[in-house]
Amino acid sequence: MRNVSRPTYSYLILVIGLIILDTLLAWISVKVSHLISPALPTGVAVIALAAAFMVIFTLWFGLYGAIAAYIGTLFGAGLFGGLSGSVAIYFSLASLWMVLVPLAAFRIFEANALIESRRDLFHLVLFGAILNNIIAAAWGSISLAVGGVITWNTIIAAFVPICAGNALFTVIIAPLVLHHCTPRVEKSRVFVRDFWF
Repeated sequence: MRNVSRPTYSYLILVIGLIILDTLLAWISVKVSHLISPALPTGVAVIALAAAFMVIFTLWFGLYGAIAAYIGTLFGAGLFGGLSGSVAIYFSLASLWMVLVPLAAFRIFEANALIESRRDLFHLVLFGAILNNIIAAAWGSISLAVGGVITWNTIIAAFVPICAGNALFTVIIAPLVLHHCTPRVEKSRVFVRDFWF
């Protein structure tokens, strides 16, 4: 039997590609977020479309997807979205928490990214759309207040659309993409079954 070695540069190329995709999706999401929710406080953007794909990429590619989610948010929603560098650095941690919660839950509870059963769907909705986005929206809203982008009395006005938008897009997009595309992704040499490899 032929010994298949791990790809040397494949994960680096994967992360760069995911960063570009996440940055583009986050930037597009920021640009259209005020059209979807005109009542958003100034300086607040919802990255709902990007959020759904960041969760998907992290379930497929483990911590490589998580790194890309953080950097993609840093550039797409942070720096290109109009935040100062210092605020963007800690604001972007919201995306890291948003993708690490479902990744850890799927690995701990041995859920299948193919979403073959109600149990898999339950884990995706609970950990990949609800709990993770509550944590991420709270972090993001408080980060914006700490950075002076929004006032402390508008935290709830920022939290609700961020959490609801991310959760809604994830519930709609992630199960379909995961169910239909995971079999092909699992066959690739860069699919991650654990956290790294």
